[in-house]
Amino acid sequence: MAKFVLTFEDARQPSSPEAGQQHMSDYRDWLAGLGDTLVMPQQAFRQTRDVTDQGVREAGPGGIMGFLMIEAENMEAAIAVARQCPFLARGTMRVAEAMDVPT
Repeated sequence: MAKFVLTFEDARQPSSPEAGQQHMSDYRDWLAGLGDTLVMPQQAFRQTRDVTDQGVREAGPGGIMGFLMIEAENMEAAIAVARQCPFLARGTMRVAEAMDVPT
């Protein structure tokens, strides 16, 4: 099976603390339901910087918040997994197929 990275991007803040708690509960349930499909648990990001040939600056609003890796038969199957994620109520997910790169 192929490996796919699912990124979490451009999240909007929950409307209330209670809505945030409900979102996290729904998200944890979704993660638990992934079972063996999940090959790398979510990695959340605390700080980000944009690096260019012009220098380094604070990352703008939005952007990538974290990622996880799953195994799926193909891109369509990986997208089907992502489409079930409750994060989509707050932000965007990107699905990318990983490939082995010789070192």
